[in-house]
Amino acid sequence: MSAKDLFHQAVKTALQKENWLITNDPLRLPFGLFNFYIDLGAEEMIAAEKEQRQIAIEIKSFTAASTINEFHTVLGQFLNYKLALKIQQPQRVLYLAVPVDIYESFFQIDFTKEAVQYYQLKIIVYDPQNEEILEWIEP
Repeated sequence: MSAKDLFHQAVKTALQKENWLITNDPLRLPFGLFNFYIDLGAEEMIAAEKEQRQIAIEIKSFTAASTINEFHTVLGQFLNYKLALKIQQPQRVLYLAVPVDIYESFFQIDFTKEAVQYYQLKIIVYDPQNEEILEWIEP
């Protein structure tokens, strides 16, 4: 299992503030010879529909020296997790949580915007200082 991201607790707290129940920390997905660990699993009860909305969240801080290299790694990880979830927990929707400063800079570059659309990345933009979710983005 890998180490928790720098802003793991901030995102967890932000989700709890929005009434998400953290069900897994981390969410373990055994898949053949591999064990995948997505940072968080969470559920939200939708009262009007009497059903639960289930999500998985991979948290990234983008603190590496090269943002594009970190994005390459994150994208590969995200796509692997998405496939594993599709097979094992298809009811769960995968999100990539990114800090607001990275979203407002790196994620506004043409290439990154195209990649988000092409790979259908669902993104949670968070404020690590105030421990708040600022935006849910679904292409």
